Amino acid sequence: MKNLFLILGLILSIHLVAQTEKPETIAIIHTTMGDITVKLYNDTPLHRDNFIKLVNEGWYNGSPFHRVINNFMIQGGGNKDGRPDPGYTVKAEILPNHTHKKGVLAAARIGGPSNPEMRSSGSQFYIVQNNNGTPHLDGSYTVYGEVIMGLDVVDNIATVQTGRGDVPVKAITMTIEIED
Repeated sequence: MKNLFLILGLILSIHLVAQTEKPETIAIIHTTMGDITVKLYNDTPLHRDNFIKLVNEGWYNGSPFHRVINNFMIQGGGNKDGRPDPGYTVKAEILPNHTHKKGVLAAARIGGPSNPEMRSSGSQFYIVQNNNGTPHLDGSYTVYGEVIMGLDVVDNIATVQTGRGDVPVKAITMTIEIED
C-alpha cells in the first residue's frame, strides 16, 4: 500500500510539473517592411529572458537591421543610438536539438579565439533566411527561437539593396513587443 501511495504521489508530481511548464513567449518584430512573429524557446532561458528584458526596456525600438545577406540571414540588435551591445555577453546555450533551419532566431557573437566559450552578444540576433538553413553554424551559435509568422518579411528584407559591410542602403528599422 505504501508503494502505491508513492507511485500515486510521483504521478501527481509529474502531472503538476507538466501543467506548470511555462508557455513559449511570443514576440512581434515590427519592421518598416512588415511584421515578423517569433516564439522564444524555454530551454534557452538565459537568451529568452535577456531578449524579453531588452524588449521591455525598449532597447530595439528604432534600431536597424544592420547586416543583410540574401540567401543567408538578416541581423539586427544594436540600439537606435548606435550602441552595438548593452555592455555584456550571455553564456552560450547551444543545444543539439536547435539547428539552423530557415527562420530560426539566433544570437550573434564574436567568433574566433577571443571568445572560446562562444558567449553570445548581449543584444544582437540574426534570423536565418536561407531555404536550406545554415547547418555550418550548428553547434557554434545559440538558437533561441523561431519565426512562426512573417517568413515572407524575412525574405523581403534579405533582398534589399545593400552597400559596404552588407548594410542596407535604405534603413530597415524595428520595434519589438512581447505578446501578452
